[in-house]
Amino acid sequence: MEALPLLAEVSRRVRGTVDLDGVLEDLLALLAQQLGVVRAAIALLNRDTKEIQIDAAYGLTPDEQNRGRYQVGEGVTGNVVRTQRPVILERIDDDPEFLNRTGAHSNADASFVCVPIVIDDHAIGALSVDVPSAKLRELERLVEVLGIVATMIAQTAASRQSVAEVEEQIEVGPASILGRSRAIKPIIEMVHTVAESDATVLIRGESGVGKELVANAIHYASARKSGPLIKVNCAALAAGVLESELFGHEKGAFTGAAAERKGRFEVADGGTIFLDEIGDFPASTQIMLLRVLQEKSFERVGGNRTITSDVRIVAATNRDLEALMADGSFRQDLYYRLAVFPIHVPPLRERRTDILLLADAFVEKYAKQLGKDIQRITSQAIDMLMVYHWPGNVRELENCIERAVLLTRDGVIHAHHLPPTLQTAEATGTSPQAGLEATLAAVERDLIHDALKTSRGNMAEAARSLGLTERKMGLRIRRFEIDPKRYRLRR
Repeated sequence: MEALPLLAEVSRRVRGTVDLDGVLEDLLALLAQQLGVVRAAIALLNRDTKEIQIDAAYGLTPDEQNRGRYQVGEGVTGNVVRTQRPVILERIDDDPEFLNRTGAHSNADASFVCVPIVIDDHAIGALSVDVPSAKLRELERLVEVLGIVATMIAQTAASRQSVAEVEEQIEVGPASILGRSRAIKPIIEMVHTVAESDATVLIRGESGVGKELVANAIHYASARKSGPLIKVNCAALAAGVLESELFGHEKGAFTGAAAERKGRFEVADGGTIFLDEIGDFPASTQIMLLRVLQEKSFERVGGNRTITSDVRIVAATNRDLEALMADGSFRQDLYYRLAVFPIHVPPLRERRTDILLLADAFVEKYAKQLGKDIQRITSQAIDMLMVYHWPGNVRELENCIERAVLLTRDGVIHAHHLPPTLQTAEATGTSPQAGLEATLAAVERDLIHDALKTSRGNMAEAARSLGLTERKMGLRIRRFEIDPKRYRLRR
């Protein structure tokens, strides 16, 4: 058993994948090929139902796979998930805990190994294989290899599960807060906490971090979720127009007011109003908003009838409100009324472990919209995504991925599909040349790397896929100092 080449190939296949189901099935087939595995399965835990179900399998029929369901602590698989410890059975028939729930294990002399799939100290499932009868020493070595494989695929398996978990944790209608990083977990916890009350929330953070998604999450996780969620971009409206938009106006209140009009606060009665860019509120409107916060009442522009509205206020800003208060352009009393429950959304550069998860989600979103089948993101593209500083945060990442999905023609997101802002020396590792020649060289290098990966280091096959002769391929490999041996899988 050649462990190192196998582990290298597992790492290559896992990295940058978008089609998680296809990759898991592919990895199990690879284990069967390299390790002599008769059957293999990846079972994942549904944390809502507490049921462990086979999610990917090799050597099992669809019916057998569907029967592979366990509770935590039930059978060998359930106990591995519960204890997070591997189990070795030299003979399947010798252990009463082996339930044979799938009905596929008819050979009692076969050996069985099951290892946990763990991420962030939580078991999310188990990887199991059965092999022809083997001695304990051989099975212990197999456990070591499978343990490393399980660690490698944990991130891949968890990507899909974490998205589902976040969507289950916070019902947010059409959008979700995605992330597993330490920086984003407190945000999810705070949304849960504040959603149970009607407290006013002030969401702060740089432009593009997802403040509106947090507002969505608060509304749809609250008791007001069946009511309206009204959004107002305060920076986009002039002072007079903003007052009319928020509080409405009476007929004849100003030139052009041909009829009375309800404001956003009236429309939002029983629900939530999201005031984006609150730092751009003009002084006159700040006074009116302060009254709404204090008394839950207001008058329409040009009217004298007091109107009450049961509205929960969620505000957001990327401005430095403390500096605005210091220069007198933002009222202190309004600030303290708004900041009853402040939430700071971190910039993307402080949650880099979420970049690939977000990129995968955006790839799936735009691939579906554009009717494309996107299989993966190349390692060079991933490297560029991971090292870029993302001044535009999540919004910029989404725009980059939408562009890349639109440009690709082969079902793969390549480095050259990313915007020019990411094509830097720091991001790509290229020399600090500028202009067309340097850009073409970077694209050519990326294509050669990817062709060698696909052909597993076979230069002739890589050359054919690129439409080159072997001689030209050799010249380019020497020019870019590429070592094809690093892509070879030893058998």
